[in-house]
Amino acid sequence: MIPAAPEVASRLAALVRVPTVTPPHGPLDDATAATFATFRAALRGFYPRVFAHEVETVGRAGLLIRIPGGDAAPVILMAHQDVVPVPEDWAAEGWEHGPFEGVISEGWVHGRGTLDDKGALAVALEAVDSLLGEGWTPPGDLYLSLGADEESHGDSAIQAATLLEARGVAPALILDEGGAVTLGAFPGLEGEAAVIGASEKGIVDVTLTVEGRGGHASTPPRESAPGILARALGRIEAHPHPSALHPVNVELLETVGSRLGGARGAVMRRAGALRWLLARLLPRLGAELAAMTRTTVAITQLRGSPAHNVLATSATATLNIRVAVGSGVDEAVAHVRRVIGDPRVRIDVEDPSEPSPVSPRGDSPAWTALTGAVAASYPEALVVPYVMLAASDSRHVAHLGPTYRFAPLRMSSDQRAAVHGPNEKVEVESLGRGVAFYRALLGSDEAWIRG
Repeated sequence: MIPAAPEVASRLAALVRVPTVTPPHGPLDDATAATFATFRAALRGFYPRVFAHEVETVGRAGLLIRIPGGDAAPVILMAHQDVVPVPEDWAAEGWEHGPFEGVISEGWVHGRGTLDDKGALAVALEAVDSLLGEGWTPPGDLYLSLGADEESHGDSAIQAATLLEARGVAPALILDEGGAVTLGAFPGLEGEAAVIGASEKGIVDVTLTVEGRGGHASTPPRESAPGILARALGRIEAHPHPSALHPVNVELLETVGSRLGGARGAVMRRAGALRWLLARLLPRLGAELAAMTRTTVAITQLRGSPAHNVLATSATATLNIRVAVGSGVDEAVAHVRRVIGDPRVRIDVEDPSEPSPVSPRGDSPAWTALTGAVAASYPEALVVPYVMLAASDSRHVAHLGPTYRFAPLRMSSDQRAAVHGPNEKVEVESLGRGVAFYRALLGSDEAWIRG
């Protein structure tokens, strides 16, 4: 029996009430382990047919579930159980309801994780459980990879990917969080756009360190460690990475342009012919468009002296670099090194992750399955490919097969701004559409054919 949207909303609200805040690195403490155990117990209670199959714990609290099927290539659905923390004084942040109260009010489910990522997790499990209840057997093995530390870049998904690769799993389709059914994402575009990530940027943290002599602040040197570091940071911001328009972004612009009139639509429809001009123009129109066209460097942390009257013996800055598809970590770091041009600034690279492979679109089986599922659940939505700017767990498995990033939930601009912020919420009606999306996807022949 297909679950009704209010039933899905009720179960999601209960999952929100379990505060699975992403754990820091290292072993789980007893309280956090107990919280994730409670969450797993809730999942087992809500989706008994899913959890009647092979369930493994991976990493600290991740889950890898295998539902055996026929001889077609497997499909992997991904989501994560953990959520970002909220401040103790959450009311001052502007929450309408408590972030972990799981309130259902006026057609909305409120709370941390409703969009990122418990909403997608719930509708995927609802869809699979309901199909199993109808006697459905997947044409190939179906895997559900449910990470537990995505928000802290933990190793649940890494360990799941290692297991899948060791077992020779070669999926026809992998789907994780990322895009959504958006409203107002593209100026001038009326109606819904189902934005599906065909790739995602790489990510690497870089630490800059300058050593100093220290001493009393009453006798400062001509050049201090923080001063040398500040000049390096200024050069980084003054000389961004070169911009380029990747073919996926050309396709994005041309697809949206097909629905627009006037000069804007005319330019976007010719994005392929104008790509070099647009690569120079778009970064000047805002931070999001700049991020779409180049590797970005964000200065996120600064550390120096421990006291106001003590000279720093060391000054450090952390750079969070998002590496453009078509580039690579080495190239991104080399640009930073070249721009700084100062041997006194030590550059240390941490946790590098290359941009993900670009998955096929057009008439490929996987893309056809996704667009068909969108048509079944959001029939008015325009399907648009894009390069995901943030990082997801799917980057760890993208080398195994065609990988896409899309949560089948409707999100307005205000909702997108609430992800990791106050007043995160999802429409009850959209949850029902999300279940319909996954049912249509898993029921399509194209999803189970290797692309």
